[in-house]
Amino acid sequence: MSFMTYILIGAALVVAAALLKTRYLSFWAQKPEDYAHGPIFDIRERFNGPIACEGVIYGPTGKVTSRFVADFDASWDGNVGTMREKFYYDSGKVQNREWTLTLGNDGRIKANAPDVVGTGTGQQSGSAVLLNYRIELTEDAGGHSLDVTDWMYLMSNGTIMNRSQFRKFGIKVAELVATMRPKEQAYAGE
Repeated sequence: MSFMTYILIGAALVVAAALLKTRYLSFWAQKPEDYAHGPIFDIRERFNGPIACEGVIYGPTGKVTSRFVADFDASWDGNVGTMREKFYYDSGKVQNREWTLTLGNDGRIKANAPDVVGTGTGQQSGSAVLLNYRIELTEDAGGHSLDVTDWMYLMSNGTIMNRSQFRKFGIKVAELVATMRPKEQAYAGE
């Protein structure tokens, strides 16, 4: 074999290893059925009434680029819910979003918001909820469309841990980690 053949084989192995890592050993490797056991995360119950939220956003280098606190208010009419969100960023910016969530009898979720391109889709399964959607950033945030994978995990005390990854052309450009819980529990223990 020639030297160039070894280089091509080596490059192919590196690409294959990267794809396998992404598929089986990363954030994307999770599936709703992985969380089928444990406490039941019913979005109609957990996203109902006033909710307190705090979080951080990491940029592409892994450094925190923004912090926020937020107030949510959610209500349901059968399997259709409305969740109003108001974010207060450390920059002083305030952002509002209103989601319409539709829960199917099989646990599938459809999610719509003004800054979501098309309809987001997801699944609640056991102690976790997955949402996938494309979000359109505001012009002051770059105006890009980003693909979002949003995982929410129900903790034993009722708090929801949220981890989201934002991708452009398949490359992670940001990550969000946040907590959500009923407002009356927000500062318990203080």
